This record gives sequence, C-alpha cells and structure tokens, in this order.
Amino acid sequence: MNNSVGNTARLLGAGLRAVLVLTVVCGVIYPLVVTGVAQAVFHNKANGSEIKDGGKVVGSELIGQRYDLPLKKGQETPDPDLKWFQPRPSNGLGSNSVNTRYKLLLSGATNLSGDSGAMKDKDGNEVCDPKAEDGLCAQVKAARDAVVKDNSTADFKVSPSDVPVDAVTSSASGLDPHISPEYADLQAHRIAEKNHLDVKDVEKLVDDHTDGRVLGFMGEPRVNVLKLNIALKHLVAAKG
Repeated sequence: MNNSVGNTARLLGAGLRAVLVLTVVCGVIYPLVVTGVAQAVFHNKANGSEIKDGGKVVGSELIGQRYDLPLKKGQETPDPDLKWFQPRPSNGLGSNSVNTRYKLLLSGATNLSGDSGAMKDKDGNEVCDPKAEDGLCAQVKAARDAVVKDNSTADFKVSPSDVPVDAVTSSASGLDPHISPEYADLQAHRIAEKNHLDVKDVEKLVDDHTDGRVLGFMGEPRVNVLKLNIALKHLVAAKG
C-alpha cells in the first residue's frame, strides 16, 4: 500500500514537473525567442507591413483601401474620389452585422460562377447577357463601363478593349492592395487632369512604384495603390 502511494506520488510529481518545464519552454521561452528573432530580422513584416506617411501609420502593404467621396444622403455606396488612383473592385466585401460594437469588414469573394448572368449565342457559345441585371457578367460589364467613363478625358478616350481584367474583377479576398501597371497607366490621364499635373509626371510615378516579379519569375508586375497615392499626394504638394 505504501509503495503504491509512493509510486503514485512520484508519477504525479514527475508529471507536474514536466508540465511546468514545458509551459516555461513552450509558453514563455519559445514565443520570446520567435518574437525577438522576428523583430530583429523581419521587423516590418512582423508588425503588419505598416506603411507610414509623415511619421504616422496610414495602412498596410497587405491590405487594400478604398478612395471614395463622403457618402451622400440616399446612397448605399459612395462614389470614387477620382483624384486618386483607384484599387480593384471589392464586390466580395461585407460588413459585420453580428457584433455591431466593432465596425469590421468581412473579406471574401463573390462566389459567382463564370457563367453567372451569361447566355448562349446562336452558335452555342456562352456570352454575357446584355439584359442581365445581376450576376458576374452584369458586375463586370458595369465595372468596365464605369472605368471607361471615369478615365476618359478630353484628350484621352478609353476603349472597352483597353480595360485590364483587374479593373473589373475583385480578388478572392476583396482586399488586394495591388493593381496591374496597365490599370495604373490607364488612370494616369484622369489623375493628371484632376490634379493639374503633367501626364508624363504621373506615368513616371507609376513606373517608379511598379514592383517586378518576385525573384524575377514568380507572379506578375504590380503597383501598390496606397504607396502610389502617397507619392501622388507629395507630387501634388510639390507642384502646387
């Protein structure tokens, strides 16, 4: 009986010591080491890839932002502020309606299929139904028409065939911070007109803020819209 109690006590003691040691190693030492290494080696990424302007954090390299005018009475969605470069559409975004204490955006895709709002032509091919009022085809067509209208100026007319795919489609998360150089260049004439700048200066701004493929072969060239708009703000201030 005494041996049994003694063995049990030793096992419990060993178990408690193991819990304490593992708690200290895995719950304290390991997180401190990982955090220390991350802060020392990858400081910017470890803190959310923050973008600063004037010493203040204005966003993240990883999350897109909207550039809209104040919401008018009766509007459900605000109009874009056309003096700024515009990001990709964000049709998949929703709002938090459960815990209304926090104003959060719920990211996600539209989940619309490729033939949503499509019809078959006389040859049996699927084409967008011009009468469709909802679905992917209707969203893409409306976005394309808006891009053509918004970016056409007195001396620069945008053709529907000039509109790149990222100008009319949202990313899977709806929070893509980048646009293609083609979409940025398409907006250059509008940006120049709205801000009283030379088009060549705006195009140079786009070129200067175009990131190449990762390691030279992965992904596509891209432009971070927030960084580009910060540079635009400083260019306007310098010219003004």
